[in-house]
Amino acid sequence: MATRRKPGEQRPGTRKPNKGKIRKKAAQRRPAGKKVGTRKKTSGSRPAGPRRLPKNAKPLKVTPLGDDPLLEGLDESLGADLDLAPVGESPVDSSIRLNKFLAEAGVASRRHADELIQQGRVTINGEIVTELGRRVDPTVDDVRFDDQKLQKERPTYVLFNKPKGIVCTNAKNEQRKRVIDHLPMLKGRLFTVGRLDVDSEGLIVVTNDGELAQHMAHPRHGIAKTYSVIVKGTVDLAAVEKAQSGVWLSEGKTAGFKVRIDRKSRDRTYLRVSVREGKNREVRRVFARLGYNVLSLKRIRIGPLSLHGLGPGKWRFIKPGEVAQLMELGNQPNDF
Repeated sequence: MATRRKPGEQRPGTRKPNKGKIRKKAAQRRPAGKKVGTRKKTSGSRPAGPRRLPKNAKPLKVTPLGDDPLLEGLDESLGADLDLAPVGESPVDSSIRLNKFLAEAGVASRRHADELIQQGRVTINGEIVTELGRRVDPTVDDVRFDDQKLQKERPTYVLFNKPKGIVCTNAKNEQRKRVIDHLPMLKGRLFTVGRLDVDSEGLIVVTNDGELAQHMAHPRHGIAKTYSVIVKGTVDLAAVEKAQSGVWLSEGKTAGFKVRIDRKSRDRTYLRVSVREGKNREVRRVFARLGYNVLSLKRIRIGPLSLHGLGPGKWRFIKPGEVAQLMELGNQPNDF
């Protein structure tokens, strides 16, 4: 009959385990610095990862939006008339005022375009339009001036050194050489901003931008134009002061010039004259009124644009930065 061992008594024929060696092997297997029997506790949160659902849990039934009984009876047409853009986008209105479109098409300045509209010379999609403020979409509407279809042109800005004998008109029946005849390589409708008479020479801006033309020509902005002038006789200081204070012409008193005498000879005076107005042949008429005949007149500067490096009959494109300067100018000092 087998004898029953007492608690803690070793079985016969077995070796007593070496507890020191067991602890040593366990220490070699666990990561360094981790204590035996310790476990990192969390502050009441469950372990990361997807949460297990109970075995008897039923899947949640999702009702489609259109089948939701709570939505029954609502008018399905709600919002049908709204012109909503896709998420992240906003509707774009590409329409512009008709006079601005005519200016951008090179027909005329905005102010003159309003006159052309009132004269009934402009049609939109075959309909004559005479009211001001009408808007058009250049990408959709068929806009015509004198039955010629218009389209927005790429802005062109040219600085031209006009020689004597050249005229600034765009008239097709003109027999003399025109400024635009010197620019045959440039396509589209171009026109000069302001004019130089046939006997004068120097700088003139040629463009198809009606907005720039209106800005430069409007007296409110007063863009200074500087001339090198030679007059017959010896100009005295009294005449210079009168020219600077303003002289009465047929259309009224001039705003006054800034005048500087560069040098004098026995029968001629060489002047530098800066003007902000745009009266017809103003410099010649003012000095004629003061008793002096102008022998030579050359425009050498328009605002930031100078004649430097540009020979007679030559031209160059105006840089974008220079165009921006012209648009920003207004009532600046008349610096030579």
